Amino acid sequence: MAAKRPLQIIFNRIYRGNSCRSFGALSENTMTSSSSQNLIDLEYQRSAHNYHPIPVVFSKAKGSSIWDPEGNKYLDFLSAYSAVNQGHCHPKVLKALTEQAERLTLSSRAFYNDRFPLFADHLTSMFGYEMVLPMNTGAEGVETALKLARKWGYEKKKIPKDEAIIVSCCGCFHGRTLAVISMSCDNEATRGFGPLLPGHLKVDFGDEVALEKIFKVHGDQIAGFLFEPIQGEAGVIIPPEGYLKAVRDLCSKYNILMIADEIQTGLARTGRMLACDWEEVRPDVVVRPLILFDYSRKGIRWRSDTCQCSASRQRCYALHSAGRAWKAGNGCCLSRALYSNAVPPELCSEVYLGESSTSTFGGNPLASAVAVASLDVIREEGLAERSAQMGQELRQLLIKVQQQFPNVIKEVRGKGLFNAVELNSQTLSSVSAYDICIKLKERGVLAKPTHDTIIRLTPPLCMSLNELEEGAKVLHDVLKLDVPKMQKEKPETVSQPATNACDHCGRTL
Repeated sequence: MAAKRPLQIIFNRIYRGNSCRSFGALSENTMTSSSSQNLIDLEYQRSAHNYHPIPVVFSKAKGSSIWDPEGNKYLDFLSAYSAVNQGHCHPKVLKALTEQAERLTLSSRAFYNDRFPLFADHLTSMFGYEMVLPMNTGAEGVETALKLARKWGYEKKKIPKDEAIIVSCCGCFHGRTLAVISMSCDNEATRGFGPLLPGHLKVDFGDEVALEKIFKVHGDQIAGFLFEPIQGEAGVIIPPEGYLKAVRDLCSKYNILMIADEIQTGLARTGRMLACDWEEVRPDVVVRPLILFDYSRKGIRWRSDTCQCSASRQRCYALHSAGRAWKAGNGCCLSRALYSNAVPPELCSEVYLGESSTSTFGGNPLASAVAVASLDVIREEGLAERSAQMGQELRQLLIKVQQQFPNVIKEVRGKGLFNAVELNSQTLSSVSAYDICIKLKERGVLAKPTHDTIIRLTPPLCMSLNELEEGAKVLHDVLKLDVPKMQKEKPETVSQPATNACDHCGRTL
């Protein structure tokens, strides 16, 4: 398979005398075949290897279906990591995209454009908030939240200079920037990139007792607690019931910003507009479909040219990416931060982040137009309610498969259409979750593993019950027909190598 060929092929192509790449002209590969294998080979040769993809090439998509260049059809059970909740190429979203693309695509924030103000008004009205800051990506949303927390800690909480601490959870995933990997428990993401940024402490996810212990010891220096309401990359790990409320109470008690990363869980994915809505809690900051700031309690402030404070509006949201925040899946990028005018008037003209968090593409007219359409689709089609209903259906189907293969499937878990199947590594021996995803692909279902034993199943929220049933049937067939063959073909692992302990928390992952 192309993805497993040695890296040496790249150096061979670069340094072979007569075979060096000719600049200024298209390569023969680009000008000839567009078959799946040729495209995979071309990407391998010309693109940095920062992913380990399932070997399928997306050529066309509609709703929950994908087609490759050869015309083979697949069911999408990943949704671009929950970035296309409305489904691929939704007609209303496409209409907004094409109409705006013919008029204006980019202005930068050096000037005003005629789409962003309308989107800002639409978004704030839809969620009951009053101000918005446009950004770009999920990682940028997290970075912005961290900057805000630190600045708030120094200026409002009076943490001594350069001593602010951010607490995050073991097993977290918040992106791949330097600040974010400084919190990561993934040694592959951190080793070789030091020195990492200081000012971080770790705590077990879902353990409110451990969290309060850290708050008691370091509370005067802690600016924020960053967490995922449901840990996605860790394998759709759901905390104990009541955990989110406990976090809210503890952050309020110790005057610490509660920062919820809803990059994968937000905008109807879990059966609620936000996963935090399951426990009816309002974090101070929500990253992803919406970054929320509770100004009135924490005294968070943002630059504002005019201010008419409203004590009834106490929240602030920031959407972080157009492709993700509005989940249109059409390739535009735009992220948003909404702010409440419940800030005391005398603080509104002061700057917490202000021009230190500008963005060239944030607020661009193309993404703004698409964002409005995408949010309308979520609301008009009741996708949050649909996700809750279809999620129950999917888990029931998966549990039936588990009952037929109790030694293979260790657990089925999830909320809404944010689900995972955890496999028993001892039973599967040398067969990994990635191997099973390859077989799923060969049978027409696209899913992606996380770690070696977990398969995430996060289809578009428009997926039909028949399609969910087809996905469960394919998983059943892979476990029944393909796994036994793979176990015979792949040698059993005699002894498992020692697993590296996390460099941050010291636990074995």
